[in-house]
Amino acid sequence: MFDDIANQIGSWLTGDGEESAIVLSSRVRLARNIKELTYPPYAEASVRENVVNFVAAAIGKSTELSQGTFYRSEDINELDRFFLIERHLISPEFMRVESASGLYISPQEEAAIMVNEEDHLRIQSLCSGLSLRQALERAMKIDDDMAASLDFDYDTDFGFLTSCPTNVGTGMRASVLIHLAGLVLTKEIDSVIDHITKLGLVVRGFYGEGSDVWGNLFQVSNQTTLGRSENDIAESLEKVTTQIIEFENKARERLVADAENEIADKVWRAHGILKNARVLTSEETMSLLSAVRLGIALSIFDLVSIRTINELVLLSQPAHLQKHVGEQLDAAERDVARANLVRERLCNV
Repeated sequence: MFDDIANQIGSWLTGDGEESAIVLSSRVRLARNIKELTYPPYAEASVRENVVNFVAAAIGKSTELSQGTFYRSEDINELDRFFLIERHLISPEFMRVESASGLYISPQEEAAIMVNEEDHLRIQSLCSGLSLRQALERAMKIDDDMAASLDFDYDTDFGFLTSCPTNVGTGMRASVLIHLAGLVLTKEIDSVIDHITKLGLVVRGFYGEGSDVWGNLFQVSNQTTLGRSENDIAESLEKVTTQIIEFENKARERLVADAENEIADKVWRAHGILKNARVLTSEETMSLLSAVRLGIALSIFDLVSIRTINELVLLSQPAHLQKHVGEQLDAAERDVARANLVRERLCNV
């Protein structure tokens, strides 16, 4: 399954959005539950199955979601679930769901809906670059379409009710995936993260909560969902992200001013290794791609595009590699396959 997705790059990684030299993507996620039905963590199998059927029927009536595909969890194997996590289309929590659940994916991956994860619905909208308002607009349209068929659990005092109290209110999490190589190299990243957290935001790794930071890629998201409107949350995150971009640009300017030759050497060495290596681990690949991405943004390097680097960030992940070669691989085999894939892509460029 998902071979059609594996052979394309999602619209959120094209590098076409605003501030795409630093911000890879923007995401808005809405948590919703159907009134009078037990929430997923406590629901019996029959209730969960009913939720899947109700949501599938609602998607079938939606004009916003008419072109996508709905999948049932029993049809998705373990490798494909890892692939979907790497694709940022499902959460690690959804990976662990064993009974009835479902997943909707739009053709260009700009929208997805997880059914029976922590809540009955997790509506997700993804855009390239710093495009939070565009992501929010799409998510709200999908929400309206779903609400036309489903009666969501809503309280006049607390807003949308969710399994986790931290999501009550708007049920909205907005986030940006941002490349902060300059701040890491100038060793200013800890102070910037401290500044961000004091503003009520959360900083996580590449795959969100509980994941590591690879390739100097960070997820920054809102923490408060109660007592604020969706627009307020998106505008606040966009404002802080603009500040982070300013910090990152200043760090990059200092790197060029103080160590231009060293940075250029780092970038070109990284490209040389990527283009010639026969064995590459995931962590090493992400680090090298980060250096090349920085070089492109600084106009030190122009042999490949930001889009190509974004693609390789995704395609070099373990499940993507196995989908690419069409068989399951152990860690050592993946390191060889990763090097082959990266060489092939860079040589074609």
